[in-house]
Amino acid sequence: MTCWTRVWLVSEGKVVVLFVFDSQRRLSFDYRREYAKIVGVQRRFTQIDVFSGKPYRGNPVAVVVDCDGLDDGEMQQFARWTNLSETTFLLHPTNPAADYRVRFFTPTEELPFAGHPTLGSAYAWLIYGGTPRNQNTIVQECEVGLIHVNRDESLLSFAAPSLLRGGSVEESVVGEAAVSLGIDREAIIDSAWIDNGPGWLGIQLKSAEQVLAIKPQKTNLTLGVIGAYPTGSRFAYEVRAFYSSSGVTVEDPVTGSLHASMAQWLIGAGRFVPPYLASQGKVIGHAGEVHVSMDETNQVWIGGEVTACIQGTVEI
Repeated sequence: MTCWTRVWLVSEGKVVVLFVFDSQRRLSFDYRREYAKIVGVQRRFTQIDVFSGKPYRGNPVAVVVDCDGLDDGEMQQFARWTNLSETTFLLHPTNPAADYRVRFFTPTEELPFAGHPTLGSAYAWLIYGGTPRNQNTIVQECEVGLIHVNRDESLLSFAAPSLLRGGSVEESVVGEAAVSLGIDREAIIDSAWIDNGPGWLGIQLKSAEQVLAIKPQKTNLTLGVIGAYPTGSRFAYEVRAFYSSSGVTVEDPVTGSLHASMAQWLIGAGRFVPPYLASQGKVIGHAGEVHVSMDETNQVWIGGEVTACIQGTVEI
């Protein structure tokens, strides 16, 4: 049986550090976790608005820095508490090619990848002193691999990752999607699985007007819908995203992962021509603007403006 000795150092009535020794007087490697359980650890924190030049009109993400030492349960509990669509946690990378590692949590589960949280996390890493190996490219490590994020004046853009699932959709599922969107099946021009992590099912309608008119019903699907604006409009396309949370259909304000997989699908099919500017969030009072481009290697890039709206520390 191992016996442990705890030694507290107190300053002005407050515990400032805790050391834990075993019976051989060896310092426990878990002393930081023990300390955190007693007094908490102050970790740098920011809440970022992504995909809008106007603060509070894009999509928010909470970012916690200095997260090495937190376990899965602690991350999930904090994400549940923020109750945002995603909360991210920055850690030291395990891949030597990466600048940092990130984990994405919704209030109920961990995701392998998420779009606007990627840009928000990269921005948080930069404003808290991160210096990329390459001056204009940040390399993020996450569950789907290494994601490159480019800096170009006021825009951050991430390289769209490969799809985890693509291809045609069963007709019964397309019919279910139509019911979920409250539209006729005949209104759907095309559909495809375009999953890069969240499970997206892509739906193309004829016009942006049809997309804006959608009144979603209850759904068990993760749906992304796109339609074109008239030629000469400021935006080329309108996008809306819907998913189920605790049995309720939720609309996401601005969705980077969806724009990435939509572009890969529809540019690849020869229907869309990059670069273009897409809009999202109008129906729910947001003003998302997503820049979609493709480089000479046919890599799709998803970009937007990013603003830090809240900065401080949290105790986890």
